[in-house]
Amino acid sequence: KQWYQRRVAITAGTCFWISAFYFNQAFLTGVKQNYARKYTIPIDKLDLDFEVLPCDDIDQHPEDGAYVKGLFLEGARWDNKKMSLAESLPKVLYDTVPVIWLKPAVKTEISTEGKYVSPVYKTSARQGQLSTTGHSTNFVVAINLPTIKPQKHWVLRGTCILCSLDD
Repeated sequence: KQWYQRRVAITAGTCFWISAFYFNQAFLTGVKQNYARKYTIPIDKLDLDFEVLPCDDIDQHPEDGAYVKGLFLEGARWDNKKMSLAESLPKVLYDTVPVIWLKPAVKTEISTEGKYVSPVYKTSARQGQLSTTGHSTNFVVAINLPTIKPQKHWVLRGTCILCSLDD
């Protein structure tokens, strides 16, 4: 048992490139499962909360949850000074999202006030088929991003997060 715990501590990633996963939803479920087991909370009472960190990479493990990177904003940019969504710069279609901390929490403790609930898609197509697992083949998750402006503002701009860019 001690060998296994040491091995996991050594090999577990510190910041995961979420775009590289074939089935992103499985990773997100795993993050919630680890939290549920650690605190003996039923997984169906949990959801993910999100915190954007002011860095592009990180070399330490979070106490709970996971750090992810490799995402892009379309229709907005991330302002590291204000730590919130901001208008895109002229002639810039996509902005790199800094590291995001996926923080499992009880659903009733997660607030969306002052946040834009941004959909995350694997590709810019923003459409997908329902797979045999019941998940969309393109939609990954909705991430709550801090914003000063109302949600409607970002919806009208078509703001979303993408795992990969068209090239």
